[in-house]
Amino acid sequence: MLFWILVAALTAALAVILLYPLLRGAKAANNIRAGEAAVYRDQLRELDRDLDGGLITPEEADYARAEIGRRLIAVSADEPAETPKPARHHRFTEAFVLLVLPVLGLCLYLTTGRPDLPSQPLEARLENPGNDVAVLIAKAERHLAEKPDDGKGWDVLAPIYFRTMRVNDAQVAYRNAIRLLGPSPVRLDGLAETLMAVSDGVVTDEARQVLEQSLTLEPNNPRARFYIALSMEQAGRPNEARQAFETLAKQSPADAPWLPLVNEHIAMNGGAKARVDPAAPGNPTQQDVAAAETMSAGDRQQMIRGMVESLDAKLSEEPNNFEGWVRLVRSYAVLNDKDRAAGALKRGLAAFPPPGEQGRQLLALARELGIATEGATQ
Repeated sequence: MLFWILVAALTAALAVILLYPLLRGAKAANNIRAGEAAVYRDQLRELDRDLDGGLITPEEADYARAEIGRRLIAVSADEPAETPKPARHHRFTEAFVLLVLPVLGLCLYLTTGRPDLPSQPLEARLENPGNDVAVLIAKAERHLAEKPDDGKGWDVLAPIYFRTMRVNDAQVAYRNAIRLLGPSPVRLDGLAETLMAVSDGVVTDEARQVLEQSLTLEPNNPRARFYIALSMEQAGRPNEARQAFETLAKQSPADAPWLPLVNEHIAMNGGAKARVDPAAPGNPTQQDVAAAETMSAGDRQQMIRGMVESLDAKLSEEPNNFEGWVRLVRSYAVLNDKDRAAGALKRGLAAFPPPGEQGRQLLALARELGIATEGATQ
């Protein structure tokens, strides 16, 4: 109730401010000619003072007095006084300010605002941020300001920074997570991507060192291997780049969502592009592949994730696609998103239960990829 009282008071105050110039009566203006006459009389008195003070000669005084007198006579001639004009009334404007403007503002608020939402101070919003990314970031930043040695907090905040294009902040967060929790392929790859984003997609020497460290932890990490091959291409070593891309293509699953992009780079460096079935769920179109060539490293990674999420959405609509579930589980595992991989496994097993051959294959794939199977069959 207090909110609406404040709104009404502010509306009334604003209406008074807008209407005041229209409602006040027109003040009778002083007679302009009378004002001019007063000015000339002051000039005559000033002229006498200057003459007494010896500032001007008598001849100059006579000439100036004659000129001022001529002007004084001109403005002092008897003329009929002007009748002040009655104040004009702006009825339409007054009605607009008093009625239309408040009603229009109220309608806009009721349609686009949330009058039913209770007031929430910042502390309450931080406690329940929901899907508000800005509040989530603010909550994490406040927590890390109090506990800067919380490695898990930096680990969570780093990819959020990267997705919201705060690349420098993401780089700091990844470095802190690595310092506090130790290196991992996900953290090292994320740090390398921030370094590349800062350099406009160029795989710098520092980024390459980070990627090589990632490969020592996970030799089959396709993301790190792709960027290292890309660094060879950028350095003007097409033969080495082609061989690296070809090796990655051979060791990737036939339905890997990044394979079309790898094949494009193979072709760019003089190799033969492998066939890709564009009709397979999750595979990019030729337009997607062409667009990827102009993307930065971060945008390209987002595109790959987008293709995997597209496959995920299609399987939600058409779950009776065993090859699609295999592709989705493997893709999430390769992207180091084990939680989504486990979720995809559980949904795949709901469509193809473990007693069947296909369900057993899904479980075998999960064990091969290191995905937890506990609770997946429930």
